[in-house]
Amino acid sequence: MTPNDLKAVLLATAFVVAAPPAFGELSEVPEAIHATLEAHVYDPGMLESSAYREIRHRTERLARDSRDPGQFVDGFNRLWQDGPFSHVRIQQADQDAESLARSLDALRVGGAGARLEWRDDIAILTVDTMMGLDTIEQIDLAYEQIAAKRPRALVIDLRNNDGGAFAVKPLVGHLLVEPLDAGAFMSRRWAAAQPGLPTRGQVLAVAPWEGWSIASFWDDVQESALTRVRFAPIAPHYGGPVYVLVSRRTASAAELAADALKALGRTALVGERTAGEMLSQKPYDLPGGLALFLPIADYFSLRKGRIEGHGLEPDVEVPAGEALDEALRQARGR
Repeated sequence: MTPNDLKAVLLATAFVVAAPPAFGELSEVPEAIHATLEAHVYDPGMLESSAYREIRHRTERLARDSRDPGQFVDGFNRLWQDGPFSHVRIQQADQDAESLARSLDALRVGGAGARLEWRDDIAILTVDTMMGLDTIEQIDLAYEQIAAKRPRALVIDLRNNDGGAFAVKPLVGHLLVEPLDAGAFMSRRWAAAQPGLPTRGQVLAVAPWEGWSIASFWDDVQESALTRVRFAPIAPHYGGPVYVLVSRRTASAAELAADALKALGRTALVGERTAGEMLSQKPYDLPGGLALFLPIADYFSLRKGRIEGHGLEPDVEVPAGEALDEALRQARGR
């Protein structure tokens, strides 16, 4: 899930720069990109926009003008930084998309995903990615320490977190005493069958998804019109006030987390409006050893509605660099 669900960590750890595609093969890539988007993007209607048609035209020109594949990759990714929707990226890859899918659930990001520190009796849990088994382990350990020390307040820092996958599960679960329905992912099956966004009743009529595996999620979300996201309580529990730090860099699965945390009713978002890049992304193979990451599902929040293109508005708006001090000030009642 990851502006990219998997961007910061997945692309840095699951991919390394492989032998570049033969230069002549670049001429095939723009049409392969379009065909793959047409076959798998969450809403094919998005490809009918003038903004998309302009990017498609510029991609074709970029392939003709690029001196080498690296220039094409960099140029394409810059084109999509302000694209008509988020979570589109290409990367040189050393394995095919299916092999990547099989490897992600065992991925470890190197131990830097989450860390806990203290300011007197206030806990500060910084989570910089939602990827990695080690990130999940660090979050679980942090909550054990938080439960033991029973702090006055908990600050969760998501300012530098641009997404990932299922570290969101323990981050939210340890704060719950009962299940929390957060929202649902909408696939192209939804776009084909239903105009507009789902109602709360339509979301709650779907059985909650319980796979919590990246590969199975990708399969299940494409098979279903709606995939309901429900968080379950996880022990140990922390029941005190929570302050969530957010910034313009807070994106994707980190936005899903911030939205779910806000739904607790005892949480304040502090900082800047988030990125508004909340889609679910999956990789596909392209010619010449390239991989295309594209969005296969949109997300509908039961609390907020659609997050893509909108972001989450903070309760207390301050520059990102001042958000921690402001949260600490509020937690101390000053």
